[in-house]
Amino acid sequence: MGSEGSLLREYLRLAPVIPVVTIEDARFSIDLAHTLVKAGLPVIEVTLRTPAALDAISAIAKAVPEAVVAAGTVLTPSQIREVVDAGAKFIVTPGTPLQLAESLREATIPVMPGCATASEAMTLAELGFNALKFFPAAVSGGPAWLKAVGGPLPHLSFCPTGGIDRASAGSYLSLSNVSCVGGTWVTPADAMRRGDLSEIGRLASDAASLRAQT
Repeated sequence: MGSEGSLLREYLRLAPVIPVVTIEDARFSIDLAHTLVKAGLPVIEVTLRTPAALDAISAIAKAVPEAVVAAGTVLTPSQIREVVDAGAKFIVTPGTPLQLAESLREATIPVMPGCATASEAMTLAELGFNALKFFPAAVSGGPAWLKAVGGPLPHLSFCPTGGIDRASAGSYLSLSNVSCVGGTWVTPADAMRRGDLSEIGRLASDAASLRAQT
């Protein structure tokens, strides 16, 4: 877990925002990844919410090597091998039941498991995970929760995701235990449907500038 944890922290420091994307057509994924990387957001979470997700991860991994593509919404142990084989650089879960957590400990790529409570965070830390996804962030306490757990759990860092937008991102990024945030606002559904890479590029460039502003 040690080397994988260090590698994950390196990934999470690459940009202030991780775009969380749901891809319906894998053919669009390469142009999308190029656009996000060029705008300054090289870490991209592709959610396993569509039949095209694994193909999209594979396409990005092969065609856009400068991107760090993560597999999001991993829910079962069987999906771990699928996303590793597809070329994902790390795994993200929305929540982490014990059976899944134990399987994730054996993964050959880094893992950012999801939690929503202090007890869940402590359990994951005991299993060796120190960089966690806080989800769904906005309805689970937001920046106030993160600030509160920073005292008793100073060894943990978080990537809050869920309900975060451009307006609220800065309040998370200003916290010492937040490495980056995840968000869908960079790749809005309407722009994805239209294939509007110009709009996505503009939103991504703006998101990439957030770290300098906090």
